[in-house]
Amino acid sequence: MNQKVVDVYNGMVVKFKELIREHELDHNDYQALVNWADELGRAGEIPLFMDVFFETHALQEMYKNVEGTEPTILGPFYLENATEIENPGVMPMRDDEKGDVFFFSGTVTDVDGNPLANTKVDIWSADANGEYSGFAEGIPAENLRAVLFTDENGKFEVQTIVPGDYSIPTGGPTGKFLTWIDSHPFRPAHLHFLFRPQNGDPLISQVFFEGNQYLDNDVANGVRGTLITKLEKHDGAEKGLETDFYTAHLDFKLRLQDKPVYS
Repeated sequence: MNQKVVDVYNGMVVKFKELIREHELDHNDYQALVNWADELGRAGEIPLFMDVFFETHALQEMYKNVEGTEPTILGPFYLENATEIENPGVMPMRDDEKGDVFFFSGTVTDVDGNPLANTKVDIWSADANGEYSGFAEGIPAENLRAVLFTDENGKFEVQTIVPGDYSIPTGGPTGKFLTWIDSHPFRPAHLHFLFRPQNGDPLISQVFFEGNQYLDNDVANGVRGTLITKLEKHDGAEKGLETDFYTAHLDFKLRLQDKPVYS
């Protein structure tokens, strides 16, 4: 017997009974829930729904008293085995990739500020239209996805494009749920990161940008104030580019310990 499963199930029953009493749910309401949940599963949207509406709350509770950079949701569009690039390097992208040229840099340290060299960094993002490779038609599977390793000072830099705001899929039961709660489907533009230090707790995080219209009403509630940075615009001549470009930076603090909190 798995006692944790038993305890969580019993807790859920208690809370479910409270909801039924509080909101006066009848059997028709219950059956509607069952039918919608069945539709959610048949559409393959359970991971999407859980990522958008529940994962962020689980992470906030798990990490509320933990040092280091705040984690946020992995999201449903992570793919393993991305192309490894040099550091500094250029993200794999199409020759005619739309969007503003963007150089993002970061420093990875432990919670005491000691640099973490040779940390594996997975980076991925939507394109300028808010679409993810591997999931949207017509985009190469490796597009805007890469792996690199921090240098001896824990630093890394990557050239990419400024990603667009992203809309979660709305054509299925998750979209139906958005209608029921009167919510828009958008997440603010962001970069995804998965850090894997040689000896420590992996960190799943995202980076957001000042001024985005969805920072305060992200459909997934995944924005953390400590993960917002500023896009700085530069003259392209500084790097020999024909167009202006943007830069941004953020520091990340990872936990080193024998038993990771999050794995």
